[in-house]
Amino acid sequence: MTKTIQFSEAGEPSVLSIIDESVPAPAADEVQIKVHAIGLNRAEAMFRRGQYLEAPTFPARIGYECAGTVKAVGENIKHIKVGDAVSTIPNFSMNQYGSYAELTNMPITAVTPHPENLSWEQATSVWMQYLTAYGALIDIAKMKADDFVLIPAASSSVGLAAIQLCNLMGATPIAMTRTVDKVEQLHQLGAEHVIISEQDDVVDAVMAITEDRGVNIVFDPVAGPMLSKLAEAPPH
Repeated sequence: MTKTIQFSEAGEPSVLSIIDESVPAPAADEVQIKVHAIGLNRAEAMFRRGQYLEAPTFPARIGYECAGTVKAVGENIKHIKVGDAVSTIPNFSMNQYGSYAELTNMPITAVTPHPENLSWEQATSVWMQYLTAYGALIDIAKMKADDFVLIPAASSSVGLAAIQLCNLMGATPIAMTRTVDKVEQLHQLGAEHVIISEQDDVVDAVMAITEDRGVNIVFDPVAGPMLSKLAEAPPH
């Protein structure tokens, strides 16, 4: 028997419960992982509340990310073997799989080798954030060197990932934060410029930083009440 977290009604963390279950052998194209660490994501909180892309089917599992060692493999698995250190990528339905468990089966499409230079905790806490930023900036926006990129909620995990990707690509990250408290930290983490949204006029600040060019990309992971204001920042 192994411990797994499930929930049977939508709500706050109090709806989660720990159950004992017998985990079946992995099916074809599945990998069974002995979990050493899990990631915690906003997507999971939304799924738990019934606010995510799909509604939970009760009793529901939960969890996108984990890092651990392979205990068993199903048929058709060629490049992963028992004993390998692995992490999971969030590309599956939580109505089918979940990482909040001591032992769990995962689809092979979500399993990737564990980077040797990362701890279990580090390896399980980067995929959601960096894939979100990568998909938006590289895959969709086609970010390139010399682009100016405006990043609201820059101190969030996705915001920090976006800052690092900008620097990797040679783009200029312009971080936004509500108060002055996080300005120094954002500079230390790679933001070339920081706009304080509670005291700066965002458009005026952007135009001053970019010498009236405006930004090439606005990466807004919040899509909140400032969305219309942010839309004024790119070049016209």
